[in-house]
Amino acid sequence: MELKKKLPIGIEFFKDFKREGFYYVDKTGFIRDLINSRGSVNLITRPRRFGKSLNMDMLKSFFEFGVDISLFEGLKIFQEKEICERYMGKYPVISVSLKDVAGMDFQTACDMLGAAVSEETRRIGQFLETDRLTQFEEKKLHALMNGDFEKPAYLYNSLRFLTELLYRYYGIPVIVLIDEYDVPLDKACQFGYYPEMVHLLRSLFSQVFKTNQNLYFAVITGCLRIARESIFTGLNNFKVRTISDIDFAEYFGFTDNEVKDMLRYYGLEASYAQIREWYDGYRFGNTNVYCPWDVINQCDKLRVCADAPMEAHWENSSSNAIVQDILETATETTKSEIEALIPSV
Repeated sequence: MELKKKLPIGIEFFKDFKREGFYYVDKTGFIRDLINSRGSVNLITRPRRFGKSLNMDMLKSFFEFGVDISLFEGLKIFQEKEICERYMGKYPVISVSLKDVAGMDFQTACDMLGAAVSEETRRIGQFLETDRLTQFEEKKLHALMNGDFEKPAYLYNSLRFLTELLYRYYGIPVIVLIDEYDVPLDKACQFGYYPEMVHLLRSLFSQVFKTNQNLYFAVITGCLRIARESIFTGLNNFKVRTISDIDFAEYFGFTDNEVKDMLRYYGLEASYAQIREWYDGYRFGNTNVYCPWDVINQCDKLRVCADAPMEAHWENSSSNAIVQDILETATETTKSEIEALIPSV
């Protein structure tokens, strides 16, 4: 009897699929399409649990120096020989996730942001030969690695400084990946320090993304599209891709064929109609997609028990606090408009 691959419940690191034997729905075509249609700064918004973090780690794994080519063997992007020869493993990459940047007050959130930047600086710093840096650069690099942000300007300028350092060190422009950029703003809105967090992120992003000759391109992901006037002020090199855009639509969430392939692999074809009825409820651009979190979790249950009841897995995986806040502060007109979007049962 063939031993099936493990279902990737909660797996966010691209390398784990090949090395640890998890089932992978091939989204590497995203790399090709991003290269062919990207802007200088690319914001992609999708709901939670739709593969944003995994795709960001995939980009990092593909572009960054020291790539493990075996991770991409047999995948769609590996057939793009010209792209692989030109881009695979050819760039310095800065990758920061803001998913844990939260707190009940601004200082705590600021410290968490500093911790995220410090962690990435340590990862990058271990590959740099300090004898090739100036005395000032070495001092500032070690300050960032140690989380020394006593000077606010060190944090505000941190990502810009890292791009400058990497570009001068390698002579190659830098790719910057920012995942879950809107989490700090969501938490700040909940706990009453939104203006301070907007100012912090505006300073951080403006310096690294605006008029930065050290930047090759950037990708930013989040659930919400925050008004450009708030934290992206003055960025005219910005390209936004929301759920209504056709670009990249099939790369976040599972398509119908991908769900069929998964069910066929695990011998669960008989459950297709139920899976489609429960989880095929999204449309990105012109593409109908399933929620991956729902499909994977339900497949896991069906593998154990063919009669397992269908469940709304996504509903229990995320907070809807921001919706509650909107409803509590909304005018009667806004409430009516929101209620009109909710189907009657």
